[in-house]
Amino acid sequence: MKIVHFRLADDPTIRFGAMADARHLIDGTDLLGDPDPRRFDLGVNDRFNLDRTVLDRLRDRLAEPASRSLRTDSVTLLAPVPMPGKVICIGLNYADHAAESGMEPPASPLAFSKFSSNVVGPGALVPMPPGDSETDYEAELAVVIGRRAWRIDEADAMSHVLGYACANDLSARAFQFADGQWQRGKSCEGFCPVGPFIATREEIPDPHDLGIRLRLNGETVQDSSTRQLIFGIPELIAHLSAFVALEPGDLILTGTPPGVGFAKDPPVHLAPGDRMEVEIDGLGVLENTMS
Repeated sequence: MKIVHFRLADDPTIRFGAMADARHLIDGTDLLGDPDPRRFDLGVNDRFNLDRTVLDRLRDRLAEPASRSLRTDSVTLLAPVPMPGKVICIGLNYADHAAESGMEPPASPLAFSKFSSNVVGPGALVPMPPGDSETDYEAELAVVIGRRAWRIDEADAMSHVLGYACANDLSARAFQFADGQWQRGKSCEGFCPVGPFIATREEIPDPHDLGIRLRLNGETVQDSSTRQLIFGIPELIAHLSAFVALEPGDLILTGTPPGVGFAKDPPVHLAPGDRMEVEIDGLGVLENTMS
């Protein structure tokens, strides 16, 4: 199933549903009761276990007549997790990207964070940071947590995953390198596009065997596979949950493959009007434009 959040025209309400096909979606907002639109509730109970009833009822609704569906061009798709509790990113997690960056692959996952308010959806305009920020694109596979994970083993890690989505870990390289740490350079406004949907775990048999690409103004500049991940998803979840509890709706951005702008000769920096498309097998296309 492909989970979405969206708005209807002229209605500020954040709604929840699922893609029926590329052009239609099903509204399942009523299945959530009265969720807090600032959080990603999705039927999570007080024990932080995903209520499978919500997803099962949404699947049943997808099988109902198409007259219940909405056209995707009649709604505004939002980030599929509109306001995650945490956005945890992993640096240098593709061996060939570490090489192009002139850095040794890390011995353990290199984690950093973005602010939850950085998350924007497909089609959103991303404002350029002030000054000569040397802004860069980074196509990434996002993992969405569906069940609370706290000090768990790798063998149990995948049972805590709701699904996967495309993400773009935008980076202001001038800020990142000048500061000697990554927070400002990774957390400018709009610097975490995610979407267009979450493909639930059963839709992606092997998340470690997906093609991942980024097109800049129609030209492919990143083209790799999640087979190149240094640390796989179970290892990342076990590592992170050893020191922080992962809650439903938390995002883990698993790293970017080679082809980023600052490593090119000459370097490529984003400019207003540049259009980025992140495409991952089975996860659709996430398109955003710098403004």
